Amino acid sequence: MSANNSSAPAPEFGKLRAAIWPIHGYEMKKFLPMCMVMFFILFNYTILRNTKDALVLTAPGSGAEILSSLKFYVVMPAAVLFVVLYAKLANLFSRDTLFVGIIGVFVAFFLAFGYVIYPNIEHFHPSLEAVNAMKEAYPRLQAIIPVWGVWTYSTFYVLSELWGSVMLSLLFWQFANDIVKTEEAKRFYSLFGMMANISLIFAGTLNKELSNVTKNLPVEIRWGVSLEYITLAVAVAGLVCVGFYLYLTRVVLKDPRYQKSTEADGAKKGKSKPKLGVAESFKYIFTNPYIGLIALLVIGYGISINVIEVVWKHNIRIAFPSPNDYNAFMGDFSKYTGIATILLIMFTKGIVRRFGWFVGAIVTPLVTIVTGGLFFMCIFGEDVFGPIAAGMGLALPVLLVYIGAVQNIATKGTKYAHFDPTKEMAYIPLDAELKSKGKAAVDVIGGRLGKAGGSAIQQILFFALGTKEIMVIAPYLTGVVGLVVGAWALSVMALSKKYNALIAKTKS
Repeated sequence: MSANNSSAPAPEFGKLRAAIWPIHGYEMKKFLPMCMVMFFILFNYTILRNTKDALVLTAPGSGAEILSSLKFYVVMPAAVLFVVLYAKLANLFSRDTLFVGIIGVFVAFFLAFGYVIYPNIEHFHPSLEAVNAMKEAYPRLQAIIPVWGVWTYSTFYVLSELWGSVMLSLLFWQFANDIVKTEEAKRFYSLFGMMANISLIFAGTLNKELSNVTKNLPVEIRWGVSLEYITLAVAVAGLVCVGFYLYLTRVVLKDPRYQKSTEADGAKKGKSKPKLGVAESFKYIFTNPYIGLIALLVIGYGISINVIEVVWKHNIRIAFPSPNDYNAFMGDFSKYTGIATILLIMFTKGIVRRFGWFVGAIVTPLVTIVTGGLFFMCIFGEDVFGPIAAGMGLALPVLLVYIGAVQNIATKGTKYAHFDPTKEMAYIPLDAELKSKGKAAVDVIGGRLGKAGGSAIQQILFFALGTKEIMVIAPYLTGVVGLVVGAWALSVMALSKKYNALIAKTKS
């Protein structure tokens, strides 16, 4: 029998090969294009994440407080509407049509923003005086009026947030779970993260260069020209991503060696569940304890990182008030996040294979609570860290920015290296309906619930304490992080038992 036949038993890898590149030669035709699809999705996610923050945080009359309002009042409802629409469209269109069509909508908007909307922004936004007058006239709407005051930036922010949830968490991983076998996932998924995080290095470097390339231009047009370059880069990356996706579906997956056997992954032929309507889908999804636990993992990460980041970004805005400078700093941050993640994957990617799913899944909450605790300790230790910053020739907010960057890099590095692969592995033993629509609800709504939950907590604290200052509520946010990460860890323990039981059942 040919060694290239995927049904043949795979030979054992040597220790070095297993640690660095546990991919068989015949699998490369499937593995590398999938890496490239993820590469360009994450490339755009990185650039858009940095740019959306630079837009809204440095806008006139804006600040870090606008982030919680955006995520709670706008991003969360938009995510819910998308999932309702997606569940309906999934019954009408093929997977390929949805993938290509959704990328097309995103690309069209970002190009329009860079080349039409922003150059004519004075025709779209109300004046700062009108926004302030609206705040005085409607004091109960203080939280949402700034979002309206820069509504095109808010729209850019929302679609940038949805790009990460929709394209990466939903469409890519759903596609991967459909075509990757369980035994392949243990080897492929961590390497997907390593290969894709190379994109953070490229995207971060490009982000910084596109922010600095206009430094010799007049200040008033620098950011506008940078945005044109940035949105063009996003459009090109989106189209290249579509090209690799179509190559996979139209060429690679036509080869029987790369097709997934449904029997091997727990779904017997002829017994797949029929497609459900929207209402039936949500009832089916949210009454399933297994899906509920996956959602709790996503929500736990979302709340904890959102709460920590809003304090960190408050200090970034103080240290780098110009949108070009802010975006350049975030480009460096993305680059170092990519480097750290690749190193983490290289040295720790065998954790699931060696110690099991639970150990791989518990790493991220542990890192979050330790590094988050150290960051808040620095925030509250101004008497100690103020002199340290002065001795280094830095303002205290700048030092806090760098300390927060280390915290974020550690948390996001372990997320990409361990949280994402283990979360995606949890879907593999499920039936087709839960994989598709259950994943849509968890990754889009669940992800938004996490961030919106963090934002809701901030809004409640703002109201209860009668303030709009992030640093006033920061001590209370510390306790929130501790409680949320504790619940997250308990959910990992419960899901681990259910996952291992399902895997054992599919093998029996």
